[in-house]
Amino acid sequence: MTNKSKVRVGIIGCGNISQTYFNGAKLFEVLEVVACADINPDAAKAKAAENDCTAQTVDDLLANPDVDLVINLTIPAVHAEVSLRALEAGKHVHCEKPLAVDLADARKVLDLAAEKGLLVGCAPDTFLGAGLQTARKMVDDGWIGKIFSGTAFMMSRGPESWHPNPAFFYQIGAGPMFDIGPYSITALVHLLGPVKEVAAVTTRAFEERIATCKEHFGEMLPVSVPTHSSGTLVFHSGAVVTVTISFDVHRHGHSPIELYGSEGSLKVPDPNTFGGPLEVWTPTTGEWTNQALSHPYSENSRSIGAADMACAILSGGKRRHRTSGVLAYHVLEVMHAFEKSSNLKKQVAIESKPPQPDPLPLGLIKGRV
Repeated sequence: MTNKSKVRVGIIGCGNISQTYFNGAKLFEVLEVVACADINPDAAKAKAAENDCTAQTVDDLLANPDVDLVINLTIPAVHAEVSLRALEAGKHVHCEKPLAVDLADARKVLDLAAEKGLLVGCAPDTFLGAGLQTARKMVDDGWIGKIFSGTAFMMSRGPESWHPNPAFFYQIGAGPMFDIGPYSITALVHLLGPVKEVAAVTTRAFEERIATCKEHFGEMLPVSVPTHSSGTLVFHSGAVVTVTISFDVHRHGHSPIELYGSEGSLKVPDPNTFGGPLEVWTPTTGEWTNQALSHPYSENSRSIGAADMACAILSGGKRRHRTSGVLAYHVLEVMHAFEKSSNLKKQVAIESKPPQPDPLPLGLIKGRV
């Protein structure tokens, strides 16, 4: 494989998010999508026709010798199952978030990958975009000095008004923490390094939600998970960040992420996007000033994590990929710690401690990572 210039990709799961990944893969010269599969054969055929690849069954795609890397876009409840099958078939895996529903299954994925000598990656990969990479450079270069504290808010009224299949968002393995929480928490780990402890309270406003999307208009959606989580993350770096993730908020006025340091403050872009805006305040300026983005990929570039993994694969072990399984496992442990802390009514220690992802270099040519 080290003699090849491309890594051949098979996508499993041709649902709502899949076209974003197909489009993103076309941005990167190291990726070539050759096949796709779904439990609904018609969905796979439609995506194959739209994206000039081959529609297959899941079994056939996993047995396909032309597939090196599987992008797993199935529902969260089967993320671990599908990833394990792909690894058993000798394929590298990049999974939609979360890595698994529970930590035991996530550990099985990491252990099997290590046993097979394969790579595992996981979304979100938005932190590789221009906005969060610029923020990382500013943090690393000391623009706001030593970071002591911060805030992160990701709050909405939930997906039942727009998503064609909203029911699973309120079941085990989803909810706001596992659906949108990975963006904020991954971004914070990217900026500040791993989390040491979590203290949190979780609640849910409703036992049922009413779907208003056209596909399921008027249906009642049972709620089995917390829909509002608020807590404090203590990082190994010493930073203390207040985080709120919710599907119970109609509207709010908070910045997605703010970091507060010894020399100033930084407003970080929405971690569910790839671009800006990015603002900094220092005593010298005395006001918030917009900052130009230092890195490429300000547009929607999902699949950049898979592209970064593909480069690591082709390097023959000489390069570490950034959206790694160990990072995703850490984020999963932090997310579980919110409800655990709430139930125990005490602070929860985080056992995993992955390396902080490497920043992307300046001067990247478009289409490369």
